[in-house]
Amino acid sequence: MKRITTPFLDDIINSLYAGEQVTLSGTIYTGRDAAHKRMVGLLDDNLPLPFDLRGEVIYYAGPCPAPPGRVIGSVGPTTSSRMDVYTPRLMQEGLRVMIGKGTRSDEVIDAIRRYGGVYLSAVGGAGAFYSQCVRKAEIAAFADLGPEAVYKLEVQDMPLLVAIDNKGDSIYGLLR
Repeated sequence: MKRITTPFLDDIINSLYAGEQVTLSGTIYTGRDAAHKRMVGLLDDNLPLPFDLRGEVIYYAGPCPAPPGRVIGSVGPTTSSRMDVYTPRLMQEGLRVMIGKGTRSDEVIDAIRRYGGVYLSAVGGAGAFYSQCVRKAEIAAFADLGPEAVYKLEVQDMPLLVAIDNKGDSIYGLLR
């Protein structure tokens, strides 16, 4: 299993291939539908984003509140296709890595190829497990969105699968 860390540089992305198992450590951001819609709205209005997307990772998740003594509650992946309408625009602004579950649209696969990104797959239903990989969590943007706020997470050894690599090769190829 390959160990990868953020920030994501081209050499890391270029070394990944569909079907490869990885563990991820470093800083990632969460974001679901409402946060994505708001980010694209800011860009459409020529306003700055609350954080720089260049080379960053967005984990399609909405963390649950932290129980006593824990950094974060359950933080499992949500269905990625719900973000597909926003993803090419965010990739145009520098987003390179997405984490979620499920297949992606042809437009997202084309954007992954065009902008040199990668889509990593997390296991659905494993939110409690993934919370154990989180070392630090804080709201980074859009606190008014509650559970859909953008969180900045520090993760260690988060196990993932390369679902779509920067050449557009996909573990879902047989499903499409």
